Amino acid sequence: MFTITEKAAEKAKMFMAEEGRQGWGMRIFQAGESCCGPSFGLDIAENPAVGDEVFEKDGLRVFVDKNCSEGLADMQLDFHEDGEESGFVLNGGKESSCGSGSDCSACG
Repeated sequence: MFTITEKAAEKAKMFMAEEGRQGWGMRIFQAGESCCGPSFGLDIAENPAVGDEVFEKDGLRVFVDKNCSEGLADMQLDFHEDGEESGFVLNGGKESSCGSGSDCSACG
């Protein structure tokens, strides 16, 4: 099941308040796909799109695009801070496997 950490909820609400968008939500969508699996994008949205799944944590709503909800089933939205780098990350999920003959060394 897709989950959201307390830290991600806190940071997202703080960022949206700074932008004057209190009560809005975050939207996760599939931004592409490679031999290593899908890549996801993250944006803010006032309301979910038709068919989006809506998850909530501590007052933060996260809208998950219906086309990628299966790929996020075992993932968690978190906020990572490491020195000068910080941002939202998706942790967990299933191990992706490459198609036969594919080289996924660039996928990290």
